Amino acid sequence: MSYDCYESPLSKRYASREMQEIFSQDRKFRTWRKLWIALAETEKELGLPITDEQIAEMKANADNINYDVAEAREKVVRHDVMSHVYAYGVQCPKAKGIIHLGATSCYVGDNTDIILMRDALDLVRAKLLNVIAELAKFADKYKDLPCLAYTHYQPAQPTTIGKRATLWINEFMMDLDDLDYVRGSLKLLGCKGTTGTQASFLELFGGDQEKCDKLDPMIAAKMGFESCYPVSGQTYSRKVDTRVLNVLAGIAASATKFTNDIRMLQHAKEVEEPFEKTQIGSSAMAYKRNPMRSERIASLSRYIICDALNPAITSSVQWFERTLDDSANKRLSVPEGFLACDGILDLLCNVVDGLVVYPKVITKHLMAELPFMATENIMMDATKAGGDRQELHERIRELSMQAGKVVKEEGGDNPLLKLIAEDPMFHLSYEDLEKSMDPKKYVGRAPYQVTKYLEEVVNPVLVANKDVLGFKADIEV
Repeated sequence: MSYDCYESPLSKRYASREMQEIFSQDRKFRTWRKLWIALAETEKELGLPITDEQIAEMKANADNINYDVAEAREKVVRHDVMSHVYAYGVQCPKAKGIIHLGATSCYVGDNTDIILMRDALDLVRAKLLNVIAELAKFADKYKDLPCLAYTHYQPAQPTTIGKRATLWINEFMMDLDDLDYVRGSLKLLGCKGTTGTQASFLELFGGDQEKCDKLDPMIAAKMGFESCYPVSGQTYSRKVDTRVLNVLAGIAASATKFTNDIRMLQHAKEVEEPFEKTQIGSSAMAYKRNPMRSERIASLSRYIICDALNPAITSSVQWFERTLDDSANKRLSVPEGFLACDGILDLLCNVVDGLVVYPKVITKHLMAELPFMATENIMMDATKAGGDRQELHERIRELSMQAGKVVKEEGGDNPLLKLIAEDPMFHLSYEDLEKSMDPKKYVGRAPYQVTKYLEEVVNPVLVANKDVLGFKADIEV
């Protein structure tokens, strides 16, 4: 570790080794060489005078990158692609004359960017599925545990812990749908030339349009893609980067929603994120158990949501067939968006795998509010006993306000049941009222909804992707 210069915390503190490797210089330049090999092979297959010996020489040095030569050359020519063309040619003297033949820099630069985003989306997808899988276990385990629900962050009709978890899952499932759509829509740029007209290849192939038509599909197949974008300028549309970063921003938004709920539940001592035995919550307050993982997720998510503006703005200001003000921005925004998302997903896997639930606290909070929520049922029972529904409604309203005053102004326990039992209008004993205080009577279809949602929506997806499940995150700090 170097202590005298800046190092990105996305690399040193948050992102996994796997995601860092995808956006490493080594992966980038090895992909360049694979693309040059695919181009040479395709050109040979389409009739250009390229030999098997030249291609074999290129393949023999595909992963043996002479960085020192490339770096020295770049200091002279100030061009990264031409520096690596030169360095590859030094290692491949027989093939140096046909390396990068007919192509422009974006052939390796843009196609590599697409390939790396595809691979990074695959890693994000695998981790997202593991988050969903762990939350599904949590939802199923607590599908019957009643808890206080909130609208406007005010106590509302009860739900269950499991049903609340399905709300978190559903947003991540929407993110998975978006990811799969964007991942499935990715295409290579192909080999379009300096302004997208393929003029250099039309010249190489002696004006043969059919051979030019075959060039992109053949390269795409060699690189593991179904097709290339049908038209482009020199670059693929930067709207592609916008769509990809919007997927990451969607995951970030869902993660923030989840962690904000956990942070509030931890404040209420109902549900907590995992806390290590030797973990310190505060430098001053030794008793504290801060939700630091959830806070970090929210913090990184904010970064991604803001970062997603970068490709959107870049896409909007690309002039004509290309302009270079995209380069520095996308070198930062795309990899760092993925590194941050990777860090979020690792943290999410850790949190959802270790959530701690305190049923007695949950029940205590629910029972403190349940008498207010049971008033409609109480009113119906009193009506059956001969009371007037309208008069009962007004009387319950008055007693509820009286009980609320005791709770809020005096700090006392909720006396509503006692007040109703003492009121002759209701013809209900305290024992009768207590029988109506079973929380499970007030959660509606929540347990059933959890089971139905998991069985019909979530589990089929998890079964279809069982090969990527079982991931355990390694949290550095």
